[in-house]
Amino acid sequence: MKPSSTPAVPEPADPPGTAANTTSDTTDTNATTDTNTTDRSQPRVTLRSDLRASIPDGLIALVVTAAVFALLYARIKAKTSSTVTVMPFMADAGGFWMYFLSQAFGWSALLWAWTTVVLGLLLSGPRPGRLPLSAQRLERLHRTTSLNTIALILAHALLFAAELVRHDTTRWYSRLYTAFVESFVPGGYDSGTGQLAIPLGQAALYLAVPLGLLFYIRHRIGPKTWRVLHRFVIVVYVLSVWHTLLYGTNVWYDGWFRTTVWLLQLPIAALLLARLLRPARRSERLSSPGAHTGSRAGWGLRLGGRLAAAGAVIALLAVIISGNDGGRTVPPDDTSSTHNHD
Repeated sequence: MKPSSTPAVPEPADPPGTAANTTSDTTDTNATTDTNTTDRSQPRVTLRSDLRASIPDGLIALVVTAAVFALLYARIKAKTSSTVTVMPFMADAGGFWMYFLSQAFGWSALLWAWTTVVLGLLLSGPRPGRLPLSAQRLERLHRTTSLNTIALILAHALLFAAELVRHDTTRWYSRLYTAFVESFVPGGYDSGTGQLAIPLGQAALYLAVPLGLLFYIRHRIGPKTWRVLHRFVIVVYVLSVWHTLLYGTNVWYDGWFRTTVWLLQLPIAALLLARLLRPARRSERLSSPGAHTGSRAGWGLRLGGRLAAAGAVIALLAVIISGNDGGRTVPPDDTSSTHNHD
């Protein structure tokens, strides 16, 4: 059996193991993060202290996941979910509850990744005049949501694998091997759309964990190296969203829900563009090519980043306004080619 997996929102789909998922600060290091290393009056930030601080946020994430699971389960029972259209045999909600729970964790992961990315961009770029919390508290919330995003992504992926084991009829060691390969080995999932969507979610998972945890050893690898690596967190988020839109059965067809997922990406693209246009560090500002002190390649990369962010904003507006969001319009006659659960 091969359920869909990202990459996170209303009704659950299948992200990021997805993924969606994503972890800490999406672009560069932010000024408030580095105050922990220079201000001796502040307690040193450690993984252990952030794990303790992440407990309340983690409990909220579990409540949200439970609510999403209940919504999905109710829609399956009522046969109003597009998942039943894509995979009719899943109308047996009780028989596939673990799969639906995996979906719920995937959506929570994407939602927490979205929150983490927004917080990171707010902290590292131009900030609104008034924020409900101080920069220091926002920065800690950014770190705790990052850790919980990783946990939610892992839960999503593990439940996906557990569902494969549960519905496999071969011997136990064969079931474990098959589930591991299809869930965690790129290229191991060979069914339809999953041939691309599952590796995207796996890439999000394998990037999210190290990129999120590198913050806690940034003094050993060097702040500059950490800043360079940390910029790739935005890639984790993009992979998670891509995984979800490509493979999430709840956003399989055109409609308001799929368009809403696209709409939620507009604030991130706008914040990223503002962050690039008004960087906190002088060294990152885009001066004229003649006045630029670094290499021409570096100047070109910075210009390219700004153009790409502006292009993303324009593309998102076009998708939202036109409604052409890449969803399927007519259910296929044979859904087994896209979501094969044999």
